[in-house]
Amino acid sequence: MTQYEKLTVKAEKENINVLEINLGINKKCGKSFFNNKEKVIVINSNITDSEKYEVLSEELGHYHTTSGNISNQADLKNVKLEKIARNWGYEETVGIIQLINAFEKGIRSKYELADYLNITEEYLEQAIHHYKEKYGLYFEIDNYLVYFEPNLIIMKMI
Repeated sequence: MTQYEKLTVKAEKENINVLEINLGINKKCGKSFFNNKEKVIVINSNITDSEKYEVLSEELGHYHTTSGNISNQADLKNVKLEKIARNWGYEETVGIIQLINAFEKGIRSKYELADYLNITEEYLEQAIHHYKEKYGLYFEIDNYLVYFEPNLIIMKMI
């Protein structure tokens, strides 16, 4: 089962219907509609499973963190809400523990890491940038240091 399929199952457990619809374009996009009666996430079917995984994580981020119509991105408040949802998605798909697990399995390059996490390299870069904004240059957890700059480096302390 792919990461996208696992996240779809997770969404369904929260009574969210995930629909893949051909939007006629090869663009990474999705929409979510949540009200008291229905919870629906629509994902473009013309993209890769990795891209669907990324889109679904952000749309679930909207479900968990925002409310109302935020489609007007000219409104600064909506831009901030979009970022909050996107950050939720990064933490869902590229968690710090997942990075450490990849390191422990010998994964060192960003290409290998993106492949291991079933995401695109671009999305991985965006997630690392999110963590750098959140934690600064590095994050310490248990016996590990996770550096976000100048490159993603994970070190195990002895």
